[in-house]
Amino acid sequence: MTRTGNTSHTGRLHGKVAFITGAARGQGRSHAVRMAEEGADIIAVDICEDISTVSPYYALSTEEELAQTSLMVEALGRKIVTRVADVRDLDILQDAFDAGVDRLGPVDIVVANAGIASYGLSWELTAQQWKDMIDVNLTGVFNTVKVSVPSMVETRRGGSISFTSSIGGLKGLQHSGHYVAAKHGIVGLMRTMANELGPHSIRVNTVHPTTVDTVMVKNKGTYSVFTPDDPEPSEAKAMPGFMSLNALPVPWVESVDISNALVFLASDEARYITGVTLPIDAGAGVK
Repeated sequence: MTRTGNTSHTGRLHGKVAFITGAARGQGRSHAVRMAEEGADIIAVDICEDISTVSPYYALSTEEELAQTSLMVEALGRKIVTRVADVRDLDILQDAFDAGVDRLGPVDIVVANAGIASYGLSWELTAQQWKDMIDVNLTGVFNTVKVSVPSMVETRRGGSISFTSSIGGLKGLQHSGHYVAAKHGIVGLMRTMANELGPHSIRVNTVHPTTVDTVMVKNKGTYSVFTPDDPEPSEAKAMPGFMSLNALPVPWVESVDISNALVFLASDEARYITGVTLPIDAGAGVK
């Protein structure tokens, strides 16, 4: 994995505190480590248990993985507070946020990254699949800003809020209607909050990855989307489908590619960027 950060006291996020959901592994861990490389201290939360409509496709994070994220941030000389918290539970998420602020100080950066994936034709999705998806990928983002924004406004330090959307937040993707609906939904929330929080110098943006080299993508459920009639889907069989998504000749991007974009959005280099839908998609949006 190629990184472009540093651990010096001149990092682009030095002196800032970042609140990151879904931080036990994958993109969320990468965001925590990358922001720590640039000098930020981290409040990291994750569910650390499975959700029944997701587990047929892949397992969710564990407490051991969240602990590993903590060790990786601490190895960079930064402070981190971790909590097991489900973004669907507003009270628990508020407690986690408050515990982090008590230890590290006011939050400057929010990354609403926690998300899930499951699959099915829109009219064949179960009611529970729909509910879990909207509860995590849309309401979970709302809960993340609900617990964090009041203190950001109160401290009058400004700040950056980023939501992890998807190319599915900008266009339709077959077999993922519930996911696409949620990812479109957070774009609307972002655009509204960019206007609401602009007077407080708090910027709000979304990032839109194509497929990313994580467990959420590299599993039999995702492979089966590209090989629907194959009883034994595999990465190799799905590879032509992955390649067909992107204009650039790659099947996916890496988590650090998203992290680098989030570091930029959180930094003073992006001080006048708000209300933006930023693709990190290897050209999937124009394909």
